[in-house]
Amino acid sequence: MSKLKVRSFTLSLDGYGAGPNQTLENPMGEGARGLHQWFMGTRTFQRMMGDASKGTEGPDEDFAAQGFENVGAWILGRNMFGPVRGAWPDDSWKGWWGDEPPYHVPVFVLTHHPRPPLEMKGGTTFHFVTDGIESAYAQARQAANGKDVRLGGGVATIRQYLQAGLVDEMHLAISPVLLGRGESLLAGLDLPRMGFSVAEHVQTPSATHVVLRKQS
Repeated sequence: MSKLKVRSFTLSLDGYGAGPNQTLENPMGEGARGLHQWFMGTRTFQRMMGDASKGTEGPDEDFAAQGFENVGAWILGRNMFGPVRGAWPDDSWKGWWGDEPPYHVPVFVLTHHPRPPLEMKGGTTFHFVTDGIESAYAQARQAANGKDVRLGGGVATIRQYLQAGLVDEMHLAISPVLLGRGESLLAGLDLPRMGFSVAEHVQTPSATHVVLRKQS
Protein backbone atom coordinates (compact mmCIF):
# COMPACT_ATOMS: atom_id res chain seq x y z
CA MET A 1 0.00 0.00 0.00
CA SER A 2 1.31 3.42 -0.94
CA LYS A 3 2.45 5.65 1.95
CA LEU A 4 3.43 9.30 2.12
CA LYS A 5 6.96 9.57 3.48
CA VAL A 6 9.37 12.38 4.23
CA ARG A 7 12.88 11.15 3.55
CA SER A 8 16.33 12.63 4.32
CA PHE A 9 14.88 15.98 5.35
CA THR A 10 17.61 17.89 7.15
CA LEU A 11 17.09 20.14 10.16
CA SER A 12 19.50 22.30 12.11
CA LEU A 13 20.04 21.48 15.76
CA ASP A 14 17.56 24.24 16.63
CA GLY A 15 14.89 22.85 14.32
CA TYR A 16 15.13 24.92 11.13
CA GLY A 17 14.85 23.33 7.70
CA ALA A 18 16.11 26.45 5.91
CA GLY A 19 17.68 29.74 6.86
CA PRO A 20 16.20 33.20 6.29
CA ASN A 21 16.40 35.22 3.05
CA GLN A 22 16.45 32.42 0.50
CA THR A 23 17.58 33.56 -2.95
CA LEU A 24 18.65 32.07 -6.27
CA GLU A 25 22.28 32.42 -5.22
CA ASN A 26 21.59 31.10 -1.70
CA PRO A 27 18.62 28.71 -2.04
CA MET A 28 18.86 27.28 1.49
CA GLY A 29 18.98 30.71 3.13
CA GLU A 30 21.55 32.51 5.20
CA GLY A 31 23.79 30.37 7.41
CA ALA A 32 22.58 27.05 5.99
CA ARG A 33 25.66 26.19 3.93
CA GLY A 34 26.65 23.29 6.18
CA LEU A 35 23.16 21.92 6.76
CA HIS A 36 23.39 19.10 4.20
CA GLN A 37 27.02 18.06 4.57
CA TRP A 38 25.98 14.64 5.85
CA PHE A 39 24.17 13.93 2.58
CA MET A 40 26.67 15.51 0.22
CA GLY A 41 29.38 13.16 1.43
CA THR A 42 27.43 9.97 0.68
CA ARG A 43 27.85 7.65 -2.27
CA THR A 44 24.19 8.25 -3.16
CA PHE A 45 24.77 11.98 -3.60
CA GLN A 46 28.00 11.46 -5.52
CA ARG A 47 26.18 9.04 -7.83
CA MET A 48 23.56 11.74 -8.42
CA MET A 49 26.41 14.07 -9.37
CA GLY A 50 27.71 11.52 -11.88
CA ASP A 51 30.59 9.88 -10.00
CA ALA A 52 29.64 6.58 -8.35
CA SER A 53 33.29 5.89 -7.44
CA LYS A 54 33.24 8.49 -4.65
CA GLY A 55 31.29 8.91 -1.45
CA THR A 56 31.13 7.42 2.01
CA GLU A 57 29.55 4.21 3.20
CA GLY A 58 27.94 3.67 6.60
CA PRO A 59 24.71 4.89 8.23
CA ASP A 60 24.62 8.24 6.44
CA GLU A 61 24.78 6.45 3.10
CA ASP A 62 22.24 3.86 4.25
CA PHE A 63 19.67 6.55 5.06
CA ALA A 64 20.43 8.49 1.88
CA ALA A 65 19.94 5.37 -0.27
CA GLN A 66 16.74 4.35 1.55
CA GLY A 67 15.26 7.70 0.58
CA PHE A 68 15.06 6.56 -3.05
CA GLU A 69 13.84 3.00 -2.46
CA ASN A 70 10.29 2.05 -3.47
CA VAL A 71 9.45 5.63 -4.51
CA GLY A 72 6.89 5.88 -7.30
CA ALA A 73 6.24 9.64 -7.21
CA TRP A 74 7.30 12.83 -5.44
CA ILE A 75 5.51 15.93 -4.16
CA LEU A 76 7.38 19.24 -3.98
CA GLY A 77 6.46 22.72 -2.90
CA ARG A 78 7.06 25.36 -5.52
CA ASN A 79 10.13 26.75 -3.76
CA MET A 80 11.75 23.32 -4.04
CA PHE A 81 11.27 23.48 -7.79
CA GLY A 82 12.73 26.94 -8.18
CA PRO A 83 13.03 30.55 -7.00
CA VAL A 84 10.46 31.98 -9.42
CA ARG A 85 7.56 33.69 -7.62
CA GLY A 86 4.12 34.63 -8.89
CA ALA A 87 2.93 33.80 -12.39
CA TRP A 88 5.39 31.86 -14.52
CA PRO A 89 7.04 34.45 -16.81
CA ASP A 90 7.86 31.73 -19.36
CA ASP A 91 8.90 28.07 -19.54
CA SER A 92 12.63 28.70 -19.27
CA TRP A 93 13.02 27.62 -15.64
CA LYS A 94 13.11 23.83 -15.49
CA GLY A 95 14.27 23.25 -11.92
CA TRP A 96 17.52 23.31 -10.00
CA TRP A 97 18.91 20.07 -11.44
CA GLY A 98 19.73 20.49 -15.12
CA ASP A 99 18.36 18.41 -17.98
CA GLU A 100 18.20 15.14 -16.02
CA PRO A 101 16.77 15.62 -12.50
CA PRO A 102 17.46 12.95 -9.85
CA TYR A 103 13.81 11.89 -9.42
CA HIS A 104 13.23 9.55 -12.42
CA VAL A 105 9.50 9.33 -11.60
CA PRO A 106 6.54 11.74 -11.83
CA VAL A 107 6.89 14.82 -9.60
CA PHE A 108 3.89 16.90 -8.51
CA VAL A 109 4.72 20.55 -7.79
CA LEU A 110 2.33 22.62 -5.69
CA THR A 111 1.68 26.05 -7.16
CA HIS A 112 -1.07 28.66 -7.55
CA HIS A 113 -0.16 29.28 -11.17
CA PRO A 114 -0.90 26.79 -14.00
CA ARG A 115 1.84 25.45 -16.21
CA PRO A 116 1.88 22.55 -18.70
CA PRO A 117 3.63 19.33 -17.62
CA LEU A 118 7.39 19.41 -18.12
CA GLU A 119 9.00 16.19 -19.35
CA MET A 120 12.72 15.83 -18.60
CA LYS A 121 15.41 13.25 -19.31
CA GLY A 122 15.63 10.11 -17.20
CA GLY A 123 11.92 9.58 -16.60
CA THR A 124 11.13 12.71 -14.59
CA THR A 125 7.98 14.63 -15.52
CA PHE A 126 6.96 17.66 -13.47
CA HIS A 127 3.21 18.15 -13.06
CA PHE A 128 2.06 21.52 -11.70
CA VAL A 129 -0.89 21.18 -9.32
CA THR A 130 -3.04 24.23 -8.59
CA ASP A 131 -5.93 22.70 -6.63
CA GLY A 132 -4.30 21.90 -3.29
CA ILE A 133 -2.34 19.35 -1.33
CA GLU A 134 -5.01 16.64 -1.31
CA SER A 135 -5.27 16.75 -5.10
CA ALA A 136 -1.47 16.54 -5.44
CA TYR A 137 -1.40 13.54 -3.11
CA ALA A 138 -4.22 11.76 -4.96
CA GLN A 139 -2.48 12.28 -8.29
CA ALA A 140 0.88 11.20 -6.87
CA ARG A 141 -0.58 8.01 -5.36
CA GLN A 142 -2.17 7.11 -8.66
CA ALA A 143 1.10 7.72 -10.50
CA ALA A 144 3.07 5.75 -7.89
CA ASN A 145 1.02 2.62 -8.68
CA GLY A 146 1.38 1.06 -5.25
CA LYS A 147 4.83 2.41 -4.44
CA ASP A 148 5.43 5.14 -1.86
CA VAL A 149 5.11 8.87 -2.44
CA ARG A 150 8.06 10.91 -1.21
CA LEU A 151 7.27 14.35 0.17
CA GLY A 152 10.31 16.43 -0.68
CA GLY A 153 9.51 19.71 1.04
CA GLY A 154 10.17 22.45 1.71
CA VAL A 155 9.22 23.23 5.29
CA ALA A 156 5.86 24.88 4.59
CA THR A 157 4.76 22.01 2.37
CA ILE A 158 5.65 19.33 4.91
CA ARG A 159 3.84 21.27 7.65
CA GLN A 160 0.70 21.44 5.52
CA TYR A 161 0.70 17.68 4.99
CA LEU A 162 1.40 17.04 8.67
CA GLN A 163 -1.43 19.30 9.74
CA ALA A 164 -3.73 17.49 7.31
CA GLY A 165 -2.79 14.14 8.88
CA LEU A 166 -1.49 12.71 5.61
CA VAL A 167 2.15 11.93 6.47
CA ASP A 168 2.86 8.30 7.45
CA GLU A 169 6.58 8.44 8.19
CA MET A 170 9.46 10.92 8.45
CA HIS A 171 13.21 10.48 8.37
CA LEU A 172 14.78 13.64 9.78
CA ALA A 173 18.53 14.17 9.68
CA ILE A 174 19.56 16.62 12.40
CA SER A 175 22.84 18.33 11.54
CA PRO A 176 25.14 19.84 14.20
CA VAL A 177 24.47 23.34 12.85
CA LEU A 178 22.73 26.27 14.55
CA LEU A 179 20.77 28.69 12.35
CA GLY A 180 19.06 30.81 14.98
CA ARG A 181 16.22 31.74 12.66
CA GLY A 182 14.58 30.62 9.46
CA GLU A 183 11.80 28.11 8.71
CA SER A 184 10.97 25.90 11.69
CA LEU A 185 9.57 22.49 10.77
CA LEU A 186 7.97 21.31 13.98
CA ALA A 187 7.12 24.48 15.94
CA GLY A 188 3.63 24.22 17.41
CA LEU A 189 3.05 20.67 16.14
CA ASP A 190 2.09 18.00 18.70
CA LEU A 191 3.57 14.93 17.02
CA PRO A 192 2.53 12.39 19.69
CA ARG A 193 -1.03 13.65 19.47
CA MET A 194 -0.79 13.17 15.69
CA GLY A 195 0.13 9.55 16.31
CA PHE A 196 3.90 9.68 15.73
CA SER A 197 6.53 7.91 17.79
CA VAL A 198 10.27 7.41 17.40
CA ALA A 199 10.88 4.18 15.51
CA GLU A 200 14.63 4.53 15.00
CA HIS A 201 17.49 6.85 15.86
CA VAL A 202 21.12 6.60 14.76
CA GLN A 203 23.93 9.03 15.45
CA THR A 204 26.91 9.61 13.16
CA PRO A 205 29.65 12.26 13.23
CA SER A 206 27.69 14.24 10.62
CA ALA A 207 24.06 13.93 11.77
CA THR A 208 21.56 12.33 14.10
CA HIS A 209 19.04 10.34 12.08
CA VAL A 210 15.55 10.01 13.55
CA VAL A 211 12.70 8.02 11.97
CA LEU A 212 9.23 9.01 13.16
CA ARG A 213 6.44 6.63 12.25
CA LYS A 214 2.69 7.05 12.67
CA GLN A 215 1.12 4.27 14.65
CA SER A 216 -1.38 2.24 12.67
